[in-house]
Amino acid sequence: MNHTAPDINAEVVQQDTQAWLEKAVIGLNLCPFAKSVHVNQRLRYVVSSASTPEDLLKELAHELLFLKRADPDEIETSVLIHPQVLTDFLDFNDFLGAADALVEDLELDGELQIASFHPRYQFAGTEVDDISNYSNRSPYPTLHLLRESSIERATETMADTDAIYEANMQTLEKLGLEGWKALGLKA
Repeated sequence: MNHTAPDINAEVVQQDTQAWLEKAVIGLNLCPFAKSVHVNQRLRYVVSSASTPEDLLKELAHELLFLKRADPDEIETSVLIHPQVLTDFLDFNDFLGAADALVEDLELDGELQIASFHPRYQFAGTEVDDISNYSNRSPYPTLHLLRESSIERATETMADTDAIYEANMQTLEKLGLEGWKALGLKA
């Protein structure tokens, strides 16, 4: 489902997102669980045509229900990329409350959850260009829909999941802003 406005090229949006996944998320091992889902082609990319938060919420509901019904061996996780709406990080951040409420309204709490990525992602208490923010910076505003059962299986294989965050910070600190830019990712 790649419905986009004429001025948005869904193929380019998807390619930019896939390049970010391959070079940053997998390449820098920011998420040790992403590689197998990607290699086994169980990641669904959806480029949204939404231009309002209300339209995005409708698409999010559709995608949550689609993922719930999908066979996990075929589609384990999904990214809903929305290049035309919530491009301001504060608006995006505010929207996350509505997204989480939607998961509850659809009675998917405990079954599915949403992780958030944005080109201007900024953790509370950090400066805009703090390298730690780049662990959640993607080429376009993106909602990552995850099965909780997949997260549980993945975390069972790790003794200390907090170590992922710590390793990410070390990797990003070592890489620095210049190193991030050298990856050639759209930002």
